[in-house]
Amino acid sequence: MRSSPETSSRTSRGMARRGDGWVKLVGDWIDRETGDLGACWPRGEVEAAIAEAHRLGARVTAHCFAEDSLRDLVEAGIDCIEHATGLTEDTIPLFAERGVAIVPTLVNIATFPHLADGGEAKFPRWSAHMRQLYERRYDTVRAAYDAGVPVFVGTDAGGSLAHGLVADEVAELVKAGIPALDALSASEWGAREWLGRPLLEEGAPADLVVYDEDPRADVRVLAAPRRIVLNGRIVG
Repeated sequence: MRSSPETSSRTSRGMARRGDGWVKLVGDWIDRETGDLGACWPRGEVEAAIAEAHRLGARVTAHCFAEDSLRDLVEAGIDCIEHATGLTEDTIPLFAERGVAIVPTLVNIATFPHLADGGEAKFPRWSAHMRQLYERRYDTVRAAYDAGVPVFVGTDAGGSLAHGLVADEVAELVKAGIPALDALSASEWGAREWLGRPLLEEGAPADLVVYDEDPRADVRVLAAPRRIVLNGRIVG
């Protein structure tokens, strides 16, 4: 979106009013002039869009693969970054200081080599960049976690990826070096609290997932629930 702060503010306002409490931005994408990932928003526009969403009570997240868009988004007041593969030792402390969460979507990042292969002939610079981001993905997530950046579970499913990959994503966070209990919290109680959803309290929805074994001992158990209860009804 390259227009003006006024247009960006108006667009953000429409999304905030139609949405469920969140506005999603595309922070960066392939720039065909440079042949690499590039930021989609000038600083003034992103500031206007985020400010308007916040004025209406919505939070803001953004898709970001690369490094260049992160500082502007965080300093503009964004609440969350999805993917965040471009985090570095320069921007991780800024995320931690501002309390900006990340949703690494490591099951999505696993597709980067395939994407890079497909774009090699036309965009070799972009392909090399995507492979670099992929190779350091676990180190990036662990460094963010160690610095105190809030980390939550998401999969980016519903497009090229099928739904039902939450268990795989939790296992990927553990592989990155996040303790099992914190990885579980990032998909369960910690995530619900961050999203403002009820926890185990009087009047909360009866949402339960029941397992034969304790996922805290082995997060792979998440892939095989015995029962799924949604709003008090058994659905699986």
